[in-house]
Parts: sequence; structure tokens; C-alpha cells
Amino acid sequence: MKLIQIISTAFLTLMMTTATLTHAAVHGMKKDIVDTAVDAGDFSTLVTAVQAADLVDKLKEPGPFTVFAPNDAAFAKIPADTLNALVADQPALTEVLGLHVVAGKFMAEDVVGIYQVVTITGKTLNIKVSGGDVFVNDAKVIATDIETSNGVIHVIDSVILP
Repeated sequence: MKLIQIISTAFLTLMMTTATLTHAAVHGMKKDIVDTAVDAGDFSTLVTAVQAADLVDKLKEPGPFTVFAPNDAAFAKIPADTLNALVADQPALTEVLGLHVVAGKFMAEDVVGIYQVVTITGKTLNIKVSGGDVFVNDAKVIATDIETSNGVIHVIDSVILP
């Protein structure tokens, strides 16, 4: 039920995302990856998962990091019972979330020029450009270059699974 509530509010908070990010950019204020995701509002499930995996402190470190962040709609593609089981299994959740984080700051123009990146877990992600779209493994990048004080976020439409 909580997942349904999160998805219901995602639409409203998505509308506020652009205004929040624009305000920060205009005023020269950049928050870290975690605070940017929280403020954006479209990453509620991701933020909950990061908290459950005890990765908040890691993603608040100076980095820099590149995060391929699944939005709430991406998490909604996973059956609720599967997602709940994953959140309850901290080692598995940490592994999945680690697949979304790369050490270093790779802007969209950088990602397009490379074919693979190594995550903080040591796993390799494949980068592919097809028909003008960029894919990380099978996840499509749907928004790019959300700069933070400790890296950059690229929004993806699917959760990357091992």
C-alpha cells in the first residue's frame, strides 16, 4: 500500500522537481546527491531503499559520484512483493543500489563517449547509444546532468538488477 501512495504522489512532486532544481541552479546552491534526490520528489522509493541499505552516508561523501537513478516509475515496474523482499534483504539491496553508482563525475557528454563504466561494487555497466537514446545496461536514460555538490545524477527508466 505504501508503494501505491508513493507512486500517487510522484506525479505531483515531479511537477515541483524542475522548479526546485532551477531555484538551486539560479542561486548557486547545490545539495549533495541524497538531498537533491529527496528534494526532487520523484525518487521516494530510491531514497527509502538507500536509507534501508544504510548508504546515505556513502552518498553524502565528497565523491564525486555519478548516479544512474531509477525514478519512482522505474521502481513501480518491479512487483510489490519482489520490491518489499529486496528492501528487507539489506545485502541484496546494497548490491542492487551499488549497481547504480559510479565513482567519478560523468556528465552526459562523457557517458556518450564511453562503452563501459565500473560501479562502486566493481561490476561493469554497459553504455550504449541507440537511435539517439542512451542506455545503461537495459535502462534508458531519460534525464541527464542533474548536478549536485558531490557529483551528478542521470535519471533512468528501469532498475538495474544483477
